[in-house]
Amino acid sequence: MHCMKTIDLSNKVAVVFGVANHRSIAWSITSILKGAGATVALSYQNERLKRSLDKLTADWDDPVLVECDVSDDSNVEKAFDEISDKLGKIDIVVHSIAFANREDLGGRFVDTSRAGFNLALEISSYSLIPITKYAARHMQDGGNVLTMSFQAAEKVFPGYNVMSTAKAALENEVRQLAHDMGQQNIRVNAISAGPVDTLSSRVISGYSVMKQAAAERSPLGKNITTEDVAKTALYLCSDLSSGVTGEVIHVDSGYHVMGI
Repeated sequence: MHCMKTIDLSNKVAVVFGVANHRSIAWSITSILKGAGATVALSYQNERLKRSLDKLTADWDDPVLVECDVSDDSNVEKAFDEISDKLGKIDIVVHSIAFANREDLGGRFVDTSRAGFNLALEISSYSLIPITKYAARHMQDGGNVLTMSFQAAEKVFPGYNVMSTAKAALENEVRQLAHDMGQQNIRVNAISAGPVDTLSSRVISGYSVMKQAAAERSPLGKNITTEDVAKTALYLCSDLSSGVTGEVIHVDSGYHVMGI
């Protein structure tokens, strides 16, 4: 078998949703895609988050930062049109967006409000659908869509509550979207990452318990880093994974295989 070359994404355009700060999984993925030569555009929800992106991209040449409120389909469509106009096409989309009310990330799941449930699923799950739909219009030569999940989609992690339901919906969407988009040679996959320190993980009730259990019980005996996730993302966004779609890959030191 011939030797694999270094991953080269120098002719690819990627759009990353969900960079909050330098600790974000989305930022590690941005960095590794750029390191492989991709041109990366970043989306931000509001001016406060744009200030954070301005700092992170201060040393980039002419960064493309586009406002996008994923709760508004026309906003998503406009964002992709703007990025495609500036950069010519889109090849890769990374969806690293999740949100739930703080009061719904603790206590009993049975106490989740209807409004809280709808909000969590709209932002964390539904948003992947319009993002895929409108990105695909600019993927003339096929492409890759990648989203971020967590093992709570399959098992109960007390405190993760409504976000568990949102991640379960998200993983189901990955399979359905993979079927829909396959005819356009667009692959849709997810990474189920283990507990990792980010801005969003800190608000989860019981996060420290999840992290400790994963470190103690996983086959590799350690927690993962955002870089671990980014390396798998690079594989999924490259031609090395040309036969992979509709897949959820666990990057969690093997914790998901353990029964106790």
